[in-house]
Parts: sequence; structure tokens; C-alpha cells
Amino acid sequence: MKSKPEKTSSEEHPHNARPAFSQDPHAVREPKENNLEMAIGHEVRAYRKKLGITVTDLAAATGISLGMLSKIENGNISPSLTTLQSLSRALGVPLTAFFRRYEEPRNAVFVKAGQGVELERRGTRAGHQYNVLGHIDNNSSGVIVEPYLITLTADSDVFPTFQHEGMEFLYMLEGEVVYRHGEQLFTMQPGDSLFFDADAPHGPEVLVKLPSRYLSIISYPQRGKSD
Repeated sequence: MKSKPEKTSSEEHPHNARPAFSQDPHAVREPKENNLEMAIGHEVRAYRKKLGITVTDLAAATGISLGMLSKIENGNISPSLTTLQSLSRALGVPLTAFFRRYEEPRNAVFVKAGQGVELERRGTRAGHQYNVLGHIDNNSSGVIVEPYLITLTADSDVFPTFQHEGMEFLYMLEGEVVYRHGEQLFTMQPGDSLFFDADAPHGPEVLVKLPSRYLSIISYPQRGKSD
């Protein structure tokens, strides 16, 4: 009689299994000299899939061989101007669309310790300090990302409740705060994090230990505004 295989820890405890992510945060791109070809290939594939056609369909529409199209989409070859013109006509996009990712600027914001811009948000009061640490408007994805360092140094009887578009991520650095999200309360201590839909009412409910500091990273659609 064959013995049954032992269960792995993830099989015994499914809730302990690692979640599946849509992208690899540690992925490595091709060397820099191949970036232009990769950018073109990415756009060709994206526009083809947007139209819902196969590589075979595109080959028939352009007269380009399947092997050549595969090399173009994988960034393994630099297509000629004539080839790009054929692809732009077949896909119904301007020739410049293939260079969008290559020419798009990649932004970075560096803020020295203690130099974040202090600003007032709705509900800001004495002892509640908000320092914005940067702002990146990603035109390609239509998403705005804003990181804040929030410092609470004085108790208050009434706390502001925020509600806005997008998602928000909190990471506790110092102190202890009971944070409300909708009808739920979370006791946050250093090292704790909270990731939530910011459309629900949220904000500090009880300041347990002062001073309290936490990072707040807000992302929302380009058309919207944060609180």
C-alpha cells in the first residue's frame, strides 16, 4: 500500500499561502541598449490585444511574417520605418504611439529629513501636522500618488473624518492610534499597516500614545482630488 504524501504547510493552512500578485516587484528589465526595441514591442502587443486580434491576424494585415512580428513584440529586433508604418496603419494608431513608453519621463522626488512641505488638510488642528513628502502624476496610468508624514502631538475631543476617491496605505512609525475605517476600528502600533478603500469614512478615533507618527500614501484617479 502506498503511503499518502505529506501535506505541505500551505495545504494544511490555506490562509498562510502567499497571495498571487499581478506583477513581480523584483523583475529585471533588458539592458539599456535594448530599451527602445522593448518599448516598441510592448506598444505593438498592447495595441494588437486592444483590438482583440492575434499575431496571425496582424501578420496577414501587414504582410509581415509571424517570426518577424514575434521578434518585434518581444523587443528582439529594431523594426524599420517601413515596418512601423505598416503596423501603425493596421493597428489604427499614429507612428509616434510606438515610442510613447520610451520617451515618457520617469519622475522621482527626494525629500531630506524634516524638509517635507507642511500643509493644511480639512480638519487640521493644533497638534495635527501633515507633511507632504512628494507628488507624482503618472500620466500614462491616470493615477496620482501622494505620500504624507502625519504627526499627532496633542489630544483632541473631536477628530476629522476623511472620505475621498482612491486607495490609502498607512504605516505606523511611533506611538499608538485607534484608527477608524467605516465601522471598523484598528489599534495601530509601530510596524502595523492598514491598506483600505478611501471612499469609506476614515481617520484617527483615539490617540492612545503621543506623539504618534505614521506614513499615509494616497493614490487616486487623475480626475479626482484627495481630502
